[in-house]
Amino acid sequence: MEERRLLCVRMKYSDCAWVEELAAEGWKVQSAGDLIAAHRQLQEHRFLAGLLVPGRIDHDGCLELDAFLRAHGGPEWVGAFELAVVALPACRDLIVDHLFDHHTLPVNVTKIGSTLGHAHGHATLRDASRAAHIPPHDTAIIGTSPAAQELLRQMLRVAKVDAPVLISGQSGSGKELTAQAIHRHSSRANGPFVPVNCGAIQATLIQSELFGHEKGAFTGASKEGRGLIEAANGGTIFLDEIGDLSLELQINLLRFLQEKTINRVGSTRTIRVDARVIAATHVDLEKAVAKGTFREDLFYRLNVVPLQIPTLRERRGDVGMLAEHFFREFAADRGPQLKGFSRRALVALGEHPWPGNVRELINRVRRAMVMAEGRLIGPGDLGLVEREESRAWDALEEARTRAERGAIAVSLQQAGRNVTEAARQLGVSRMTLYRLMAKHGIGHDLRS
Repeated sequence: MEERRLLCVRMKYSDCAWVEELAAEGWKVQSAGDLIAAHRQLQEHRFLAGLLVPGRIDHDGCLELDAFLRAHGGPEWVGAFELAVVALPACRDLIVDHLFDHHTLPVNVTKIGSTLGHAHGHATLRDASRAAHIPPHDTAIIGTSPAAQELLRQMLRVAKVDAPVLISGQSGSGKELTAQAIHRHSSRANGPFVPVNCGAIQATLIQSELFGHEKGAFTGASKEGRGLIEAANGGTIFLDEIGDLSLELQINLLRFLQEKTINRVGSTRTIRVDARVIAATHVDLEKAVAKGTFREDLFYRLNVVPLQIPTLRERRGDVGMLAEHFFREFAADRGPQLKGFSRRALVALGEHPWPGNVRELINRVRRAMVMAEGRLIGPGDLGLVEREESRAWDALEEARTRAERGAIAVSLQQAGRNVTEAARQLGVSRMTLYRLMAKHGIGHDLRS
């Protein structure tokens, strides 16, 4: 069984002598005298439950504590406040936005210990659920759909070899993320990863941007410049939209792939460069070869290991998981009251055709995180239209939720607030009842 660690955060010389009594109930208590010390503790150790005893803080102290909790949402926090502090609007806001539960001083140690136990159990279930659904953080492929899992397998195999890779896929499907993941899992991971958008560099500059130049090679070249291919020495150069390269540059790139050498603009000196090439395109290069706009020999040099990125439509079952991932990744964009996506929003996400692929999903999620005014993101916040049957189903879901909460409340009342007895009456395990209580915000004055 995992050790139950508890971080007690004190402010304004709070008296926390009573916290030591929690050790008798199996808690390993670590204390922090202020928010800076608490930040250090959270950086060094993993806590599933935290206890806040802020003392006689004022409005500004509440805002400071709010900012701390916004940045440290990992543990489930329980507060022990003086009654005068709870009366402050800023304190009430942070209780609603950030805390699992709260008590007023002086506390009953047994009761607050029970609340902390519920908080720890809820955090354990939460983390177990996340671990079951989120793949390792250093891979670009998030999802459990067959298309995502097949791409992940291919990407890991490709990373083990040093041959050129050609990544194909629609705009916004994640070609650069896949290239970055290949680099991170390769033997070149400690070397540089240099991305180049071949379609975004001016035609008159791309030669020197890629291959570098000598001093005086052209007007404005006041000193020698190292090109992007040279900068990737020992690592990987990622050439996005490779189909936009001119035929002249294609010849130079072919020479580099064949000989692993380059010549800077204005120089006859040969420079050896050890860089792996990963190229990407959203156009059909075989058709470009047939039209004569792309060299056939370069195509075959690049297409040693081909990877096809699936569209988001092909991995529709991953959309909700991806949305949750981006919600966490861009947490700094959201207000403290925003907790996630409503069921209706997740349904609308699953029904949308996603012509812009993952890039469109990122944009919609980030916009919703800024614009949403409620506690949950709705379809309208995402700019999506929900179907009529989704609204009807949501009404049924709300009715079911009210009935579930009512049944739990009645059982707890009949059981004298005893969780074990209430769980027996409902025919569920204690852990399941804890989860349901956390879901419905039920957690005061309970006995286990």
